[in-house]
Amino acid sequence: MYDPVKDGVDKSIRSVTYTEVDPPDSLAELVHCFWEMKTEDELEEDFELHALPDACVNVLFNQQNTAIAGVTALHTEHTTLNLGRSFHYVGVQFYPGVWTSALEGTVDHYVGEPYDGELSLVATSEAIAPLELDDKISVLTEFVVTLQADGVVAPNPVTAAILRSIGDIVSVADMASAAALSPRQLQRKLKATTGFSPHDLLKVLRLQHSFRQDYLLAFADQSHFIHSFKDITGYTPAQFQKRFDV
Repeated sequence: MYDPVKDGVDKSIRSVTYTEVDPPDSLAELVHCFWEMKTEDELEEDFELHALPDACVNVLFNQQNTAIAGVTALHTEHTTLNLGRSFHYVGVQFYPGVWTSALEGTVDHYVGEPYDGELSLVATSEAIAPLELDDKISVLTEFVVTLQADGVVAPNPVTAAILRSIGDIVSVADMASAAALSPRQLQRKLKATTGFSPHDLLKVLRLQHSFRQDYLLAFADQSHFIHSFKDITGYTPAQFQKRFDV
């Protein structure tokens, strides 16, 4: 199954921890992971997170200011997030295509202001703020169950079929075949459920998959890989590997 890497953390930073927790089997079609990122001590300088697109949607909670929460995503380009010298974030990472609510507010957006939407994000953030991580996960699991019952998230058979076959997909035609759709049907389905065109989704998935196995399995040649990698991340593969822990 699809296993996107965590965002880039500068290798020189020692006082920032990142933890991923797998979801229960009952939510495995929806949730890639629950996660926590926080400072152990106040940093000497502001921390900048190099966020990479992965086609996932995250529900994010600021545990130092529980009014700040939101639904976030990136499209096809990286972004650099200044998180300050002290922070504590917890989130739920949903697989591509399972978020059924409006996507317009999530594309290329990250959270930095109080949440005023209809979801129970602030109440959930307040509930988990005093808890240790294991207990936070229990509450967040129930939160996801509620989202599913309300139809906010749901399994997406099209993207699930693509993600199961990601190791064998090198073209949009391969994506359409994996999903048992025509290219035109794939275009329509993906745009409606992910906000991505097939080409853009393939671009992101191939980049993510290149972190997990030989890039030549997803790209025509080294030149193509380097160009695509730099286009999305802002770095060549060698530069990225030298600077970031992913």
